[in-house]
Amino acid sequence: MTRKQYLKKKKRRRPSRRRKWLIPVSIILILALCAGIGFLLWYLISGRPVPEDTIRRYFSLLNDKDYEGMYSLLSSSSKESITQEDFVSRNQNIYEGIDASDIRITFPSEDSSSRDTATVTYSTSMGTSAGDVSFDNQMTLVKNSDGEYRINWDSTLIFPSLQDGYRVSVDTETAERGSIYDRNGTALATQGTVSEVGLVPGKMGSNKEADIQKIAELLDMSPEDITSSLNASYVQDDTFVPLKQISKADTETESRLLEISGILINDATARVYPLGAAAGHLTGYVQSITAEELEEKQDEGYHSNSVIGKSGLELAYEDELRATDGSSINVVDEDGNIVDTLASQEAQNGQDIYVTIDASLQQDAYNQFSSDPGTAAAMNPKTGEILALVSTPGYDPNEFVMGMSDSRWNELSSAEDTPLNNRFLSTWVPGSTFKALTAVIGVDSGKLDPAENLGYEGLSWQKDESWGNYHVTTLTDYGDQVNLENALVYSDNIYFAKAALNIGADTLIEKFKAMGFEENVPFELSLTPSTYDDDDNIDSDIQLADTGYGQGQLLVNPVHMLSMYSLFVNNGSMLKPTLLYQDGYTAEIWKENVFSAEAAETVKNDLIQVIENPSGTGASARIDGITLLGKTGTAEIKDSQDDTDGIERGWFICETVDDIDTPIAVVGMVEDVKGKGGSNYVTEKVHNITASYLGK
Repeated sequence: MTRKQYLKKKKRRRPSRRRKWLIPVSIILILALCAGIGFLLWYLISGRPVPEDTIRRYFSLLNDKDYEGMYSLLSSSSKESITQEDFVSRNQNIYEGIDASDIRITFPSEDSSSRDTATVTYSTSMGTSAGDVSFDNQMTLVKNSDGEYRINWDSTLIFPSLQDGYRVSVDTETAERGSIYDRNGTALATQGTVSEVGLVPGKMGSNKEADIQKIAELLDMSPEDITSSLNASYVQDDTFVPLKQISKADTETESRLLEISGILINDATARVYPLGAAAGHLTGYVQSITAEELEEKQDEGYHSNSVIGKSGLELAYEDELRATDGSSINVVDEDGNIVDTLASQEAQNGQDIYVTIDASLQQDAYNQFSSDPGTAAAMNPKTGEILALVSTPGYDPNEFVMGMSDSRWNELSSAEDTPLNNRFLSTWVPGSTFKALTAVIGVDSGKLDPAENLGYEGLSWQKDESWGNYHVTTLTDYGDQVNLENALVYSDNIYFAKAALNIGADTLIEKFKAMGFEENVPFELSLTPSTYDDDDNIDSDIQLADTGYGQGQLLVNPVHMLSMYSLFVNNGSMLKPTLLYQDGYTAEIWKENVFSAEAAETVKNDLIQVIENPSGTGASARIDGITLLGKTGTAEIKDSQDDTDGIERGWFICETVDDIDTPIAVVGMVEDVKGKGGSNYVTEKVHNITASYLGK
């Protein structure tokens, strides 16, 4: 072979550049085609209806209580066997009757086949009024003409043991709410017997309309409400139709009711409050749980028939007092036999609570203040145990439990003296009762010398001309010995205005905060915090001077006042107030060493003279054989210094000093004492409470 022939043959064997790239491109095209086909198949499969999706949607609608939506997912044959109305009624009555909630389903495996009929196994869990329920179940689904899965429904899809002719019953065992007792075992709130008033229609007289009108007046009901009760579908001629509960002690109303034909009165058990209005704001009351409360507390064992504390001790100790009713959820056949128990829980009675209150003292305090809008509180100043808490005028919590008419509610809620307002939870301008605290701040800080004469000013004084027409005034001209003791004994506003200016705003504010101002008092009931200004500052010398004698922007809670005054008999430390009774309880300090023992002792001795000195503003509170410290107070609430129409809040606080078996501190406030003798009006009431408690 010649070289020319060899080169020609080699050239024939060499592939062209075009043929060299043709093979890889072909491979890529084939791979892309396969991927496209695969994606198309995946898309077709993933978009295909699966039975589990229908089941998920069904139970999602159930959780939303959309029973009509659930019905739309039924197969045609199922819709022929049960109407939408019957379907909705059966599902709603059962699920809502057992308080079903948080209904969840899970599938052990999912079916991705394309059959016209599918039977799916799944697990269900839910919360109910008798506890959690869980079970396994099966659902058969068929495809409709659109290729969508629809459910072959019967009652076993609610519960596997529930046949179409069966029903679900909820059997309840009522538990008893815990009682509230005072320190001596006297009931403040407990289960008691009341009179349940009702009508037997077949025994009513011929003049029914007139009798209904008379009954309505006696029970403070509307005739329409009574007629509506009588016309209820379940009522027969011999049916007892309950109308209202009344107190067993209301014998007059009971006698007048029994004169009416058809009236029947039975004994019934209900929550009762033996002290009535005397402790209404303290005990609070219970009522049926609202839908909003139930939604918030449904995971805590409450149900639609639960009662719950609404205010006072009933609310504060709800977790301890609440009763958990026993219940069982049963599937029952046509003959009333229990086929299956789905869930059950035992009844649990609530705990009894003992509080530090003395019921006798509580009643005395209420009697003293009941004729005026005001408040009174009593405490053991050596332990911090609260002995009485009164707000006047009061309301009777029994009315809320036994049933209150709209007219009675409107009467209470719109009354000018606001009986629903809990005054011992609120804050008030303290007036001259606060001078003792200004005094101890000044003495402790070294900015007030108890023996120093701050100068005689008569009955009116101002710092300088910068105050314009504003003057601090006082009531008593006691001479030129203007020292701390006399200023407290005669309640000298000018002295304490000067003292506050000498102490300075920064020191006052520092000590206010040390005493718990702008802070929640650690107490079982929610007290409004005491404040000294609405912007956390004392803005002028005039406000500073006014603050010194208990005016300005000062607002003090009565329980907080008792705690602050406890420092005078506890070496400068403030006790924590408490309501929960414990045998052998010892004091718990809330604010330790707020002031030195020496400063507290100095002011204490001067406060004793407020009562012991015959010229003292609190002299009428003196009790033979008992040493008391005390302070009166009159807080003026007016628009300007020249305002003569403003009101005057009257205060008095006193406290035993000696180590006695029954130490007590009592504070009282009446909202307006103008024309009633000023603070002396309150001093007499507090004295009577204290003397009665001490057996004097």
